[in-house]
Amino acid sequence: MMVAVAEILNVMNNVYGKDISVYERSFLLKSVEKRLAALNGISNKQYAGVLAEDENEAYALFSSLTICYSDFFRNPLTFALLEQLILPRLIDEKSPNSEIRIWSAGCAAGQETYSIAMVLDELIRRKEKATNFRVFGTDISENSLTKARKGVFNRLELGNVNLGRMSNYFSQRGENYTISDNLKDSIDFSFDDLLDSNSISPAASIFGDFDLICCSNLLFYYNAEIRQAILKKLYLSLSRKGYLVTGEAEREIVAKYRFRPVYPPAAVFQKIG
Repeated sequence: MMVAVAEILNVMNNVYGKDISVYERSFLLKSVEKRLAALNGISNKQYAGVLAEDENEAYALFSSLTICYSDFFRNPLTFALLEQLILPRLIDEKSPNSEIRIWSAGCAAGQETYSIAMVLDELIRRKEKATNFRVFGTDISENSLTKARKGVFNRLELGNVNLGRMSNYFSQRGENYTISDNLKDSIDFSFDDLLDSNSISPAASIFGDFDLICCSNLLFYYNAEIRQAILKKLYLSLSRKGYLVTGEAEREIVAKYRFRPVYPPAAVFQKIG
């Protein structure tokens, strides 16, 4: 299988210009095994040849590696910490009429981005403080970004959204629910490749300097070298003492870099230095 993987890497890179060696090896192997199962009857050794001649299969493999999935308020512990400690602290520390800047990296269809914006909007209204905020949601999938910009979700996709937020931030149209324009006005969705070494922060954000970055359930898909490169980019994009949110399974990955845990059970960290 290892020889077959090497051949697969070569085909994807040389024929299609896709460097899939950046992905964590076990994740890559599982993705290849799933494609083999879907093709039914193709052996490990044959698969590289199939890829070389079938562009659709190459696209299917690459799509399986670039997972675009999220959910509203996906991690209750993380969002509780954001709502009760991190975001109120950011609001209190900002001078009047200043702006809180947040980056939702790998935002998929915008569920995390909108979740953060809802909580922040609620807190600012509650505190009655003239604080502006902007959330930048980025992804490499244009299809996901198109859905994010529309902000239209069905009821099943809103399972973690409470009734108060449903009423305040959504309008129902038939079977679908649409994010309010007022909330959309504080959000910017754009393409950004975290693996692009020529940039530190999304072009849409102009200068980075984020108070909070959310990069959840993405790091563990990449190999160790790429993880470090992404963490370095996120570190440089954060303001002094800015916060980083990741997935729970990624806590040990982040702990090895220049971040300190804020509340160890949750995957929320603060920049050191």
